[in-house]
Amino acid sequence: MKLDPSVYVLIDPDQTFGHEPVALARAAAQSGATLIQLRDKRGAIRPAIELARAMTAALAPLGVPLLVNDRVDVAMAAGADGVHLGQDDMDPATARRLLGPRAIIGQTVKTAAHVAALPPGAVDYAAVGGVFATLSKNNPEPPLGLAGLALRIAALKARKAGLPVVAIAGIDAGNAGDVIRAGADGVAVISAVAKAADPAAAVAAIRQAVDKAVEEARGAR
Repeated sequence: MKLDPSVYVLIDPDQTFGHEPVALARAAAQSGATLIQLRDKRGAIRPAIELARAMTAALAPLGVPLLVNDRVDVAMAAGADGVHLGQDDMDPATARRLLGPRAIIGQTVKTAAHVAALPPGAVDYAAVGGVFATLSKNNPEPPLGLAGLALRIAALKARKAGLPVVAIAGIDAGNAGDVIRAGADGVAVISAVAKAADPAAAVAAIRQAVDKAVEEARGAR
């Protein structure tokens, strides 16, 4: 499937706050999410594969890709559209060899050293974080803020022109537009959707903020 990272929703089965994960993925995709990631840190492979298969089946008719966080084996077994890799996961070049040229592969980038080490030919996008403070993940480094995010984006696009860059951590409908205006191509969210009483409405609000910022940027050119 075509990569559109503008509204990227992460779903962690341990952080759904009462929402059923597959239903949450479907509601997000129907409400404006363009990319879904299954972030399952529980470690048991069989339940992870079963959940990834169920999400893939739910999202395929909607045309929204599913990526699996960390686990290339789970993505392959479930027929997912690709993977998102952290700095300690399988290297992107090896993942590309295993998953093939049509798979979507992304990697987390936090530091200037990560930017320098990114293999541009092996990844389809980079995720920069953490932009703001977040409770959904332990980030030992201080938040980059919008200025730090802009510097990372500039460095990444200097390495590979046109590389889509997604910003992550602490992003919601209130600050999503600022993140786009800082140069990001998309926003990755987890708590802003999973914690919402109405996740569909939360995704729609984030989508509206992103679209508005993109239109403003086009008008300013």
